Amino acid sequence: MRGIASCYNEHAIRVSDSYCSRPSSNQAYLCPKLNPSTRDSVTCMYKLTQKQLFVTLTWAKKLLGQGFSITISNSEISPSKCNARQLRKNKGNEAFESHSFEIQVLWDLSVAKYEEGPEPVGGFYVVVLVDSELGLRLGDKSPIEEVRGLEARFWMVSRSETFSGSAVYATKARFCETGNCHDILIKCGAEEGGSKSHVLSVCVDKKTMFEVKRLRWNFRGNQTIFVDGLVVDMMWDLHDWLFNSNSAASAVFMFRTRSGLDSRLWLEEKTLRKEHDKIGFSLLICACKNPD
Repeated sequence: MRGIASCYNEHAIRVSDSYCSRPSSNQAYLCPKLNPSTRDSVTCMYKLTQKQLFVTLTWAKKLLGQGFSITISNSEISPSKCNARQLRKNKGNEAFESHSFEIQVLWDLSVAKYEEGPEPVGGFYVVVLVDSELGLRLGDKSPIEEVRGLEARFWMVSRSETFSGSAVYATKARFCETGNCHDILIKCGAEEGGSKSHVLSVCVDKKTMFEVKRLRWNFRGNQTIFVDGLVVDMMWDLHDWLFNSNSAASAVFMFRTRSGLDSRLWLEEKTLRKEHDKIGFSLLICACKNPD
């Protein structure tokens, strides 16, 4: 009996395959007149192993200063039902109670470095203590003396990003704890040669994984790829982006790892959180329509 992975192997696209014969530079896949869109916000959800809690951090340009918001939730309550706390200062220490746990958040963004978007990439730390135990620690800057040397057991279960601007969306993602960080590039635009038809192209690590033409007919769909030995479903919904004249209309793209036993692609929000252990990781991109 063949294994599940071998069955997927016949139809999935591997990141490691020489699938694309085009040049390796990212610029080869970009329309010369379009720069990558602007990343407006990033939301990362982490699961804490010891306390079985979820910590959600949102970095957004709309916040005053270089602050962020944090939400604490358990496995039975959706984050949308919890009150997010906005931490606007560059450096601080705040304590509060959530779901019968004593939460303490310590952070220092005073010398944080930013590249593209509101999420810091270096020179900072964010520490979350749960009942005086270390639950989450982010950043490369050395935190306070009380938590130095302590190990925080957590992993990222989802990442959501919102973009605005052109129809070129560039990001990075690690689909498992032991995997590499991969460059992801998504482009939506008119086909070459003066055609009015739209095409969707998805690149991973500078390789075109697949292209979808005639998007007005194929505005929703999915494609399976292999990344770091994992089955990853890439799904898209471009209906509003193509057919809604509202400038706020957006496209939705999702990468989600799954086990071979999980045949479902789209999951309801209420079941998504209960199945994080099985899903592993999801990347959601919400992109505003090209203003042109």
